[in-house]
Formats: sequence, structure tokens, C-alpha cells
Amino acid sequence: MKHIQKIGAIASVFAIVIALSGFNFQQEKPQEEPKPTNLKVLPKNISHDELIATMKEFNVALGVKCGFCHAPSKEDPKKMDFASDENHKKEIGRAMIKMTQKINKKYFNRSWDNSPAKAISCKTCHGGKEEPEMVIARN
Repeated sequence: MKHIQKIGAIASVFAIVIALSGFNFQQEKPQEEPKPTNLKVLPKNISHDELIATMKEFNVALGVKCGFCHAPSKEDPKKMDFASDENHKKEIGRAMIKMTQKINKKYFNRSWDNSPAKAISCKTCHGGKEEPEMVIARN
């Protein structure tokens, strides 16, 4: 009788092992983020994380959300069409990026070590507002 119980226990353990072997316990590979398209000013090889961080910097610097520069998707207006150039503010943003790059290269280039010091950014003038505020000195 004890022999039959041992065989039953061993058979149960084998059944559990066989059942569990059907499951894949390996971690699934994370899906690759889609490659950005229509990059005209930002580096074409920018990583997804760098792109998101850059966009968040713009959000903070101008106090805006994505829809300020990006057009809504035609298929689903609740989503953004990040590649679209339909929103004219996107082109203005590109011009502003080029302007800050030129200013930083010309006036804040650290020639002794060939690395530009980031001296100005969107936040320098915008200060968290959509439009830079003009401050006029009074005598």
C-alpha cells in the first residue's frame, strides 16, 4: 500500500513538472519602439528615450502639451500624428531649435575641449510660456 502511495506521489510530481514545462518562464523581449520619421532638425539616429526626453523639455520650456506643435491623427483625432507637418507651429519650433543651436555654437562653444556648453535653451526666453515675454527696460 505504501509502495502504491509513493508511486502515486512520484507520478503527481512528474505530472506537475510536465505541466509546468509547457509554460515559458523566459522574459519576453521588450518590443522595439517605432523609429521616428520626418526628423528634419533632431538627429535621425536619436533614441526613443532621448526623443521623449527632448519633447518633455519642450513641454516644460513652453508650458504646452504635444498638440501645441503636433497635429492630431486623421484616423483617431484623440491621438497625435507626430510625423505630420500640418501644424505650422512645428516648423516654427524647428526654426527655434536651429536658432538656439547656432547661438550656442557661435557664442558658447568651449573650444578648449571641443564640446559645446549648453548655454541657452527654449526655457531661456520662453520661461514656461508659449510666447516669450518682452521686458522693456525703463529709464
